[in-house]
Amino acid sequence: MKNTSILDQIGNTPLVKSRVLNTNPNVSLYFKLEGNNPGGSVKDRAAYFMIKDALDKGEINSASKLIEATSGNTGIALAMIAGIFKLDLELVMPENATKERVQTMEAYGAKVTLHPEGIEGARDYAIDKVENDNYYSFNQFANDNNWKAHYHTTGPEIWRDTEGGITHFVSSMGTTGTIMGTSTYLKEQNKDIQIVGVQPTDDSNIPGIRKWPKAYLPKIFNADKVDSTLEVSRDEAVEMTRRLAKEEGIFAGMSSGGATAAAVRLANTLDSGIVVSIICDRGDRYLSSDLFK
Repeated sequence: MKNTSILDQIGNTPLVKSRVLNTNPNVSLYFKLEGNNPGGSVKDRAAYFMIKDALDKGEINSASKLIEATSGNTGIALAMIAGIFKLDLELVMPENATKERVQTMEAYGAKVTLHPEGIEGARDYAIDKVENDNYYSFNQFANDNNWKAHYHTTGPEIWRDTEGGITHFVSSMGTTGTIMGTSTYLKEQNKDIQIVGVQPTDDSNIPGIRKWPKAYLPKIFNADKVDSTLEVSRDEAVEMTRRLAKEEGIFAGMSSGGATAAAVRLANTLDSGIVVSIICDRGDRYLSSDLFK
């Protein structure tokens, strides 16, 4: 019997074709189901790369005090993997985080601190701990292993599973690791593949999709790697999240609904093509919110 660990199950997530939402017969729209990762989201990839690299370089060990600011999914992934490696981890989240996220992090053994000033305040809190209290932060917003995880895994998987036929890649932008790494790989294979980032409209708050103030723009972000951006409203994201569940059987969070709304809109404008959109996580971590009500 093959000797595998839970970490071996990160990646190689399914790519499934839209049956209902895409109505353009000349375009194929595929969803990459990142909720099938063991920690339930696309962030398992980056979390594993960041922790493994820090361990391999001797930057952290079981005596280290680790801290990370997160809006949710990265924290869950870090908590799962830190627990496996017996690492002491504190996660700082906006205080409006759903209870499922907090409880999942705690179940994996992490300490959770809720901050009243959103993700920006959580980031400032973590930076202060690093500078003044001898904590170590992976700093996903500036850590090259965030995007490299997708360069080495997500991009190659999409290229393989579309048999090199992908024409457009659509991804929500938060830390931007997914879109940066996947873009880098896909453009190396075919420079004509279009990379489309998804952002919220100015009046919308969509968990997992951000339009960052300049001071907080992730350092790993390179605008040259994104060919175009599409904006979605919170109402669009919510409606499409619900439709994903009811019509496609894909149970996901609001950022996935936002990306899907953009991907469907894009597909309707094309004469032909193969569009791949990221489904970031699973919907079960949003059940205490009003997302599905």
